[in-house]
Amino acid sequence: MKSLSTLLSGIPPSATMAVNDKAKRLKAEGKDIIALAGGDPNFDTPKHIQEAAFTAISNGDTHYPGPARGTNASVSAIVNKYKADTGLDVANTQVIVTPGGKWALNLALAAMLNPGDEVIYLEPVWVSYPPMITLAGGTPVAVSLPSETNFTITAELLEEKVTANTKAIMITSPSNPTGRVITRAEADAIVKVAVENDIYVIFDELYEKLIYDGKHIPLSAEPGMAERTVVVNGLSKAYAMTGWRLGWMIAPPAIAKLSATLHSQAITAASSFGMAAIEAALNGPQDDVETMRLAYKDRRDFMVDALNAIDGVHCESIEGAFYLFPRFDLGLTSMELAEQLMDAGVVGTPGSAFGAAGEGHLRFSIASSMEDLVEAAKRIKAFVESR
Repeated sequence: MKSLSTLLSGIPPSATMAVNDKAKRLKAEGKDIIALAGGDPNFDTPKHIQEAAFTAISNGDTHYPGPARGTNASVSAIVNKYKADTGLDVANTQVIVTPGGKWALNLALAAMLNPGDEVIYLEPVWVSYPPMITLAGGTPVAVSLPSETNFTITAELLEEKVTANTKAIMITSPSNPTGRVITRAEADAIVKVAVENDIYVIFDELYEKLIYDGKHIPLSAEPGMAERTVVVNGLSKAYAMTGWRLGWMIAPPAIAKLSATLHSQAITAASSFGMAAIEAALNGPQDDVETMRLAYKDRRDFMVDALNAIDGVHCESIEGAFYLFPRFDLGLTSMELAEQLMDAGVVGTPGSAFGAAGEGHLRFSIASSMEDLVEAAKRIKAFVESR
């Protein structure tokens, strides 16, 4: 048989999905497992969003949407949200509705990169960034943020990795896996490096509605940034819609044009009735989002205190998203730690899955119920104390 793709053969599967799948398999086998590895909210999608999609289907909205980049109503909802958040006006043609935020990230990278181009990302990093860069023909370049500074971004750290080949920087705020929200000083550092070196920024703000401390800083609204920033967002996390696969990108016109070409050739469009759900989510009541945010905040407060009460565990509080990233000083690698803790009945994702800067850490999702978190904290404490 002829050989298969060497490019894809070198791409690892998603570590977070692999751990999550293993946890589900163990549960199905009857094992007493508390799975804190995934990022799937334990809430249902708000009813008014469900009803909007059901109504669209009942009305026959099951055909190709037009335009393929997004219906006028869904795109207008995104444009209006963006205007309210940033004060910036964008044309409808700068928006593409995508089947999930992942596809929006892939579109942005594909539109930007040529062979030899480098893309800077920050470690700890969401596991899909480096493979996405490679698949788009670019070279991933890691900036390791020190655990000792709670993974603070500085201009100096970024500039150390900038070369003549640097095309873009990928930024996530709030961060998966660290829960960090970029500060004013960090935003200024990113803007300085991007503008002075003529670098694009891909700004992933999927968790921007889930902030507990501080505030969201939209990078595209900073001086000199609108023309060089691609914003990626979606409904998965804040609206408990991970299974709906709905996201979008907002890009400078030239990037949006190239992205739209790939979008139409590769997948045609997101689902037509899904676009009705976008309109309902963004234009409708936000009470459910706030209810979920406050529930995550309560879970954060409980779990941070519970973990810090265990000798050998240090857990910074998080400003946003729904992940904790505690450090375990037990003389184990994060992979060994994850495997042994799974035997003790708690599933977390090893920090090394998020890059070298994550070694010694585990990522725990607090998108599970408070009941599960209380029991998980007990098991983690018993595990650490048994060593």
